[in-house]
Amino acid sequence: MPRLFTLPEAESLLPRIEAALRAAVEHKPLLQAAEAGFQAYVRRINMSGGSLVNLGRVSELQSQRQAVAKELKAALHKLEQLGVEVKDLDMGLVDFPTQYRGNTVYLCWKLGEQRIGYWHSTDEGFAGRRPIDDEFRTNHRGNPPE
Repeated sequence: MPRLFTLPEAESLLPRIEAALRAAVEHKPLLQAAEAGFQAYVRRINMSGGSLVNLGRVSELQSQRQAVAKELKAALHKLEQLGVEVKDLDMGLVDFPTQYRGNTVYLCWKLGEQRIGYWHSTDEGFAGRRPIDDEFRTNHRGNPPE
């Protein structure tokens, strides 16, 4: 069963989530660039019939790609450990599962927002975000205390 957050619990994690999310957002284009560089080099090798292979360069490109992938994976793992769901790295969007009137819904936060101000159902996504109001605050629940 996923962790369920109250609004105060989720907001208390925002500094840690923001740091990990920023790291993931920064590493995604680096990984894409490293992958593109590696694939371009492989295409050059293939176009030359495989006769002009610089094994040192291949190893360097693979190492670069693996290092960036490792950093991205570590940042995403931190977010997973905290119990949030990454919805869109390009937007810096994460969701926190919570209960609202007996249904699982998401507290929704986007990188750059000062606090969590929105929620949406599990089938609506970002487009269905609604402002958190007093009625929501009163009727949402996290996991019971252990």
